[in-house]
Amino acid sequence: MMTAMRALVRKDIRLFLADPRALIMSFAAPIAIASFFGYALGGSGNQGASSAIPVLLSDQDGSTISRAIATALAAEKSLSLQSATLAEARETVRKGKASVAVIIPQGFGKEAGEAFFRNSGKPEIEVLYDPSRTAERAMVQGILTGDVMQAVSKEMFSGETGIAVLRDSLAEVEGSQNLRPGDKSALLEVLRGALVLNHSQTGGNGFENGLQIPFRTQEEAVTAARGIQYNGYGHAFAGMGVQFVLFLGIEVGVGLLLQRQRGLWKRFRAAPLSRGMLLGSRAASAALMAFAVLLVQFLFARVAFGVRVEGSMAGFLGVAGAFGLMTAGFGLLIAALGKTPDATRGLAIFATLLMVMFGGAWIPMFLFPSWLQTVTLVMPTRWAIDGLEAMTWRGLGFRSAVAPIGVQLLFAAIFLVLAWSRFRWEES
Repeated sequence: MMTAMRALVRKDIRLFLADPRALIMSFAAPIAIASFFGYALGGSGNQGASSAIPVLLSDQDGSTISRAIATALAAEKSLSLQSATLAEARETVRKGKASVAVIIPQGFGKEAGEAFFRNSGKPEIEVLYDPSRTAERAMVQGILTGDVMQAVSKEMFSGETGIAVLRDSLAEVEGSQNLRPGDKSALLEVLRGALVLNHSQTGGNGFENGLQIPFRTQEEAVTAARGIQYNGYGHAFAGMGVQFVLFLGIEVGVGLLLQRQRGLWKRFRAAPLSRGMLLGSRAASAALMAFAVLLVQFLFARVAFGVRVEGSMAGFLGVAGAFGLMTAGFGLLIAALGKTPDATRGLAIFATLLMVMFGGAWIPMFLFPSWLQTVTLVMPTRWAIDGLEAMTWRGLGFRSAVAPIGVQLLFAAIFLVLAWSRFRWEES
């Protein structure tokens, strides 16, 4: 029995290796696509080399404050700032050549200074943005807020505009009949103190740079062990590896349908081989091929891009092996449920793309709505990708591989039982 099993498995593997198209689809295509996605996701921990956000600035004010804002934005390493007119800015954003355009209106400096000491008449900065890049808009708005606050406070406490605004505000408060006496007295004291402080800045006494953000951040990328950097290629090879290994499973299922169409399975049944032997050998060969393809892809990622198994090697091999078995069961289920090879291939590809998409191979899982992140836990691909990432760049131990392995083995068992019970030996 084991001799027959080995012979059938060896036959399937030889046929696979003899097919150039299958080899290209299984090895070269996922390596090429995963390499591109890995580079786009930041490469080997080199997030600092990512492209700056293209931002346009239309300064219609030309005041000391607006010029200070422009200087601060230009100094931001994460932004690529260019000047433009309002019409140019709108047209450039409309064409998608810039993510955000910042429009500083005429009179902004004076109005912002006046609003600095009273909660009314706040001027508006218009922000034009590409609706497909809202994350970049939010980032630019955060940077802009800090730069505007610093530029306005600097001018109010140490500039000529601040002196003029403070004098006007003092005159307005002194002539006001609507303030309570206590509030009026306190406000006058504050404004007079600010005016004295402004005059004293000629010697550089601490406010010549404006109000600063009162904290600094210390960033640390957290993995299971210190020193492990996030490697975008690790995620890309996990996602693309899962996708193209499932494509291999499709070819296994369609190949069985083609063999049945040609009458080969009727001949196999004439031999002293059981149904379990025939389907089991096909499942074993498919699982071995899937396992080998996934290992070759990660071996290439290790040599070319430094993707290491930072966690448990046993856990990594376990996740890869379980995924190979799940792929084999998926391929046999396709053969069991399919009718014609052509129609089955199209439906199987559609089902595979859905599993890969909801598994987080294309779109990072954190971008999904919270309810969808929970729903995708029913996808075996989600567990496979999470398990491979946990064993590579996350650097987690074998315990973190137990759940991905168990879920995939459960799906493999379900697929294989359904395939064994539903497989038709002859075309209907």
